[in-house]
Amino acid sequence: MKALSISNLKKEYAGGLQALKGIDLEVEKGDFFALLGPNGAGKSTTIGVISSLVTKSSGQVKILDIDIDENHSLAKKKLGVVGQEVNFNQFEKVGDIIRNQAGYYGLSFKESRDNAKYYMKKLDIWDKRNEQARKLSGGMKRRVMVAKALVNNPDLLILDEPTAGVDIELRRSLWDFLTEINEKGTTIILTTHYLEEAERLCRNIAIIDSGEIVENTSMQELLTRLEVETFVFDLTKPLHQLPDIRDFEIQLENPTRLKVTLKKEQDLNSVFEIFSNSNIEISSMRNETGRLEELFLGLVESNLKAESA
Repeated sequence: MKALSISNLKKEYAGGLQALKGIDLEVEKGDFFALLGPNGAGKSTTIGVISSLVTKSSGQVKILDIDIDENHSLAKKKLGVVGQEVNFNQFEKVGDIIRNQAGYYGLSFKESRDNAKYYMKKLDIWDKRNEQARKLSGGMKRRVMVAKALVNNPDLLILDEPTAGVDIELRRSLWDFLTEINEKGTTIILTTHYLEEAERLCRNIAIIDSGEIVENTSMQELLTRLEVETFVFDLTKPLHQLPDIRDFEIQLENPTRLKVTLKKEQDLNSVFEIFSNSNIEISSMRNETGRLEELFLGLVESNLKAESA
């Protein structure tokens, strides 16, 4: 079963602006899916249609095989959405905001109370439950929005820029929480401008530009298209002079960290051999983040050239 199925979705605004030009998109149940695109590409319009905040011009949208036109109320119960803007009364207490949202979905008093308590504790806002939401920081308000979207235990959660404007610590704790609920079965669709976030969390990805899907593939397959790949090596002992490596681009970031860039045809084993011959001991190795950004910019640039041709 597909968590989300979109077929030939079109949206034309007054004045003739075509925000969506007949997109097709499927998201498997249990997936962690990235929907990316530049500003004005059609991401927010797509999310608006799925959540019934924007009226489509034509096409079909199904959530867990439920057509949003034929059974709107049931489809909405399967869906949780965290938008970019604060969507609650900031003079209400945090606990009341989340419990009232549960009641909106028809949950009993006990279910509302228990679910609200569970998600407030998981998101570290339980101690804020009796505070007015207006007193919270921007990051804490984001957490309230996530708890509010999850209080009815939806099968599909859509997050539109969930970590925009929050600090690094809060962002990473939210990543851990989202990974946890995804592993328990919740399908997640994420839009973000932090491409590191999409690369770390998501298994599959679609890129939308000018109202059209220009890429729809797995994250792994997309990243294999890179012409070069950069690895970061942490060293066990400080290094003050680079070894003589002419075949690779190498950079000493600090005495205990090296960056090595390889072309597609180059072998990582050769790097280890050079390190061994130079008595350089490695404590850990990882891919450099930011790889997705390079591909994303290239795809959008190619699409712009195609449109202007």
